[in-house]
Amino acid sequence: MLRRLLPACLLLALAACSSNQGATATAPVSKEELAPAPAASAPVVPAGTSTAVQKHLADYATVKLTADLSKFDARQKKMIALLVEAADSMNALYWKQAWGDRDALLQKIADPATREFAEINYGPWNRLDNDKPFVDGVGARPLGAQFYPADMTKAEFDASPLKDKTALYTLLRRDAQGQLVTVPYHEAYKAELEKTAGLLRQAAKLAKDAGFRKYLMLRADALLSDDYQASDFAWMDMKHNPIDLVIGPIETYEDQLYGYKASYESYVLIKDQAWSAKLARFAKYLPELQRELPVADKYKAEKPGADADLNAYFAVYYGGDANAGAKTIAINLPNDEQVQLKKGTRRLQLENVMQAKFEQIMLPIARELIADDQQHNLSFDAFFQNTMFHEVAHGLGIKETLDGKGTVRKALKDQASSFEEGKADILGLYMVTKLADKGELDKAKLMDNYVTFLAGILRSVRFGASDAHAKANMVRFNFFKQQGAFSRDENTGRYRVDFDKMTAAMNALSAKLLTIQGNGDYEAAKQLTDQMGAVDAELAGDLKRLDQAHIPVDIRFEQGLAVLGLKQP
Repeated sequence: MLRRLLPACLLLALAACSSNQGATATAPVSKEELAPAPAASAPVVPAGTSTAVQKHLADYATVKLTADLSKFDARQKKMIALLVEAADSMNALYWKQAWGDRDALLQKIADPATREFAEINYGPWNRLDNDKPFVDGVGARPLGAQFYPADMTKAEFDASPLKDKTALYTLLRRDAQGQLVTVPYHEAYKAELEKTAGLLRQAAKLAKDAGFRKYLMLRADALLSDDYQASDFAWMDMKHNPIDLVIGPIETYEDQLYGYKASYESYVLIKDQAWSAKLARFAKYLPELQRELPVADKYKAEKPGADADLNAYFAVYYGGDANAGAKTIAINLPNDEQVQLKKGTRRLQLENVMQAKFEQIMLPIARELIADDQQHNLSFDAFFQNTMFHEVAHGLGIKETLDGKGTVRKALKDQASSFEEGKADILGLYMVTKLADKGELDKAKLMDNYVTFLAGILRSVRFGASDAHAKANMVRFNFFKQQGAFSRDENTGRYRVDFDKMTAAMNALSAKLLTIQGNGDYEAAKQLTDQMGAVDAELAGDLKRLDQAHIPVDIRFEQGLAVLGLKQP
């Protein structure tokens, strides 16, 4: 997924001994304590911190999430309201995974601005500023969040014989004897999930589209069993429903210790039928583009599913992990490798959120950092295409390592998310270039994609280099810099793209990332990230100018039933 543009997540240096080292947020729990809780000494924030937090609140531009619902009848509007209510339930679950007891934390924060900022961040760490704590007495953000015991070492985890310890939907806890045990999500969060499943079943009864009805029923079942594959297949089979819902534990960005555990999130979406029709023709090129990847044949031997599709949507609700920190502008799902190989994926472009980010963040950044003579190359169409093909590119490359180590995700461990996002970014630009060569896109405007791509990197790394997308962007930025893909004017501090060198660098980096993924080479992945995943002093100085220009870092949403005009009397 193009996370927090993203996407758009990784990683502070991994603590060798504890997933919660230095934090006072949580304590180890027993098997019987299915949801972790923060330590009893949660801090009180002094009123003097309000000014600093107010500045952080100003980092977010507020965007109203709405869409034209006039074409839907009363029954459909009732269904949308139920979907929003179900999506909203993911917030409480994500709080438990990211921090613990939400209410206990908020009640002990005296300053209203700090309380508001904690709600935006689902905890006391600033997700857009390298996870720095903004609440007195809170240490570093635990790399393992609430997925693992606070005192668990990596050596202990690696030595554990538990077969499902790396499963997406299990928590690691301690039993009465202090031994590691696993607790399935559907047991840990049973009460909340039963309520959500009930809402989905009510919504299913109102669905006019048979495929959407089937998906909602299967997704309700999946929430209560942690078996999501059947509902993923059903979601892939939906082609014509004008309303969509993404819900459940999906991405693994929150688990910065191993990248194994999925977090709960949700989106409620209204399909833009006109734009979706325009995008549909590109899906047919996926197998051909896979064959043409600039890498040895063995790294592109897998055949991506041909049943993939591209669609544009208006997002009307974000919940849980999707709503934390930087906001996603496009979705590529499902993540299940078996479903991807059999069916492909669906790529959902969230055009209202994308447009908001382009106008309120991307253009102001580009005006500060892109050379004057390339300002005319910045366009929303290029931004839209780069984002769209990032999502398509998730389906390219290889999912299973060549030497039998299993999936790329498991082989690359904590580096997997960063490498997957980096691959999708660079192959997205590669695809734009190839489609222009084929006459499917305007080749005369290809420079727009390249300049807008560079501006997108500069926008993304404002988050710092602590999440997967920022790490991926910095690797790409530093690789491009090394290859001369762009130059920096020493007098103005502005960046200028060299088209030919950027094309060559794009192909070289594509081959490098695909090879590391195919080999499942964790050491090579970590070495590349360590060497090229950081923001140097020169770039940091340039990015500082963006703060002085008061450009928002990301967006926050005004959303919900009242905003949509669906609030019940």
